[in-house]
Amino acid sequence: MDKLKQEKVSMWKKKLQKLEEEYKGIMERRGEAMEMGDLRENNAYQTLTEDAETWRVRMGEVKKIIRDLEMEDNKVKS
Repeated sequence: MDKLKQEKVSMWKKKLQKLEEEYKGIMERRGEAMEMGDLRENNAYQTLTEDAETWRVRMGEVKKIIRDLEMEDNKVKS
C-alpha cells in the first residue's frame, strides 16, 4: 500500500474510532433516558434512539470506505 493510501486508511480508521466512542456515549445516555419512564413519551430516549441509528449508518459508511480502500490495494497487488 502506498503512503498516500496508508494515510487515507489511517485517517478513516481514526474517524471510525471517534464515531464508535461517540456511539458508546449515545448508548449510555440512551440507557439513562430509558430509566426515566414511559418510552413513548420520553423525548430524550426517542432523540437518542434516532442519534444512535445515525451513528450506526455513519459507522457502516466509514467501514465500507476502509474496506474499499483495502480491497483496492489488494487488487493492485494482484
